[in-house]
Parts: sequence; C-alpha cells; structure tokens
Amino acid sequence: MNKQELIEEIATSAGISKAAAGKVIDAFTSSVTGALKKGDSVTLIGFGTFAVSERAARTGRNPQTGKEIKIAARKAPAFRAGKALKDALN
Repeated sequence: MNKQELIEEIATSAGISKAAAGKVIDAFTSSVTGALKKGDSVTLIGFGTFAVSERAARTGRNPQTGKEIKIAARKAPAFRAGKALKDALN
C-alpha cells in the first residue's frame, strides 16, 4: 500500500475527504519525525513504538576490493510493533 492508497482508505473508513485524510497523514509523519529528531519516542498503545536507535561506528569491508572502510556512527529510526498489532497478524 502506498501513500495515496492509504489516504483513500483513511478517507473511506473515517468518512472524510481525501484532502483532509492527506493532511492527517502529513501531520502524523511530520509530528513523528519531529519527535524522533528531538530524541523522543512515539508510542501508540496497541500499535507500536517509533524510536531512535544508535548505531555505533564500525569497520566494514568493500565487497569488490576487500579493502576495509570506516562506517561512521549514526542514528536510525526504528519501529517496534505492539502486542495488538502482532496478535492481529497471527
């Protein structure tokens, strides 16, 4: 499902216009992004938790040449599914 299909699904199930549903999706993604940039996590009970994971610096290897390269430390977004979401899938 892509963003446009998600907007259509939300508009249909909530009984709102596609424009309003698009604004909701955009507001949600920007709010989650803003919270993660600040280092906060976003928890939706029953659905899951969006958080930031820290990846340490490490040494990797170029598969073509075999030469070692340094990979810098970075922050990466992570999602951990909640119990209700896991149960709905199984």
